[in-house]
Amino acid sequence: QVQLVESGGGLVQAGGSLRLSCAASGSIFSINVMGWYRQAPGKQRELVAVITTGGTTNYADSVKGRFTISRDNAKNTVYLQMNSLKPEDTAVYYCNLRNPSLYWGQGTQVTVSS
Repeated sequence: QVQLVESGGGLVQAGGSLRLSCAASGSIFSINVMGWYRQAPGKQRELVAVITTGGTTNYADSVKGRFTISRDNAKNTVYLQMNSLKPEDTAVYYCNLRNPSLYWGQGTQVTVSS
């Protein structure tokens, strides 16, 4: 089993920044993919960004140039630096890990006020 604990969400004004963290523990294999997804009220959960153990990244078009995903393999932690936040970024952000089983964190709320 894998446990994922997210932190760093909160309320920020448009144009501001937040940094999310997700620490993984448990049966983590050396090769895995970690990522961030988000779900706004009334909408489906969507990909934000993912990163492999080797550092290959993929971003949703809506966040390219504004968000940066990174990871510290020694700490089994993935980060999401979010800059130039917009009200439409408001959502619950979920961390996940695939190794290849899929695990999800409990989610952290990000609210961007206009």
